[in-house]
Amino acid sequence: MIKRLVALSLLSLSGAAVFAAPAPVTDLNDISLEKRVDVLERIVSSRTDMQIRIQEQLDSMQNEVSELRGTLELHNHQLEQILERQRELYVEIDKRIAAVNTQPALPAGTTGQNPNVVLTSSGLSESEAYDKAVNLILRDKQYDLAIPEFKTFLSTYPNSSYAPNAHYWLGQLLFNNQDWAAAAEQFQVLVSGYPDSSKRADALFKLGVVEQKRQNMARAKQLFEQVVAEYPDSSSRKLADSRLKSLN
Repeated sequence: MIKRLVALSLLSLSGAAVFAAPAPVTDLNDISLEKRVDVLERIVSSRTDMQIRIQEQLDSMQNEVSELRGTLELHNHQLEQILERQRELYVEIDKRIAAVNTQPALPAGTTGQNPNVVLTSSGLSESEAYDKAVNLILRDKQYDLAIPEFKTFLSTYPNSSYAPNAHYWLGQLLFNNQDWAAAAEQFQVLVSGYPDSSKRADALFKLGVVEQKRQNMARAKQLFEQVVAEYPDSSSRKLADSRLKSLN
């Protein structure tokens, strides 16, 4: 009897163990799946955050590149202007040296004025009058005073070898004062009357800029194209190319 009770007890315990065992296995599987889902969600979230950061970095880099490109274009334009001014100064220096070399020297032992030199009412010779006007620009920075000086010079010496440059300088001074009509008149005189002048390419370009300022875009484009066609190796051609791109 006791043996049977013991046997029944063992069978009850073993049965309970058999029926109770599957429950923990099911719980473990559920927890493992949740962890897997949680890991996948963290991976997706991390990748999304990384993509957002990369996109932000790309946007920032594009903005920096755009700013650098704009700064580079500005510096190139300023450099072209500096080179243009330097070239103008070199031309003026060459003209002055040539004028000095071509002036006849006074015979040894003589004094007084050269009889071939014509003096203005102010007592200045042709080269002295021109130098005075140029120095008001280059040395004294008295731009408003230089305008009447150049006008007087051109009136007194209309056939001077300095006349093309005088027309150019006067046109530039009037251009700076935004007197577009008067500036265009001076540049046009140089372009039409002095085809061999070293200033003609610059005058053509400035005529185009004047027309652009006056909203005559078709005429401005025509003048810039003329600069490109007639002076392909000049610095004015580069400036004209830049203007043509802005008009297209």
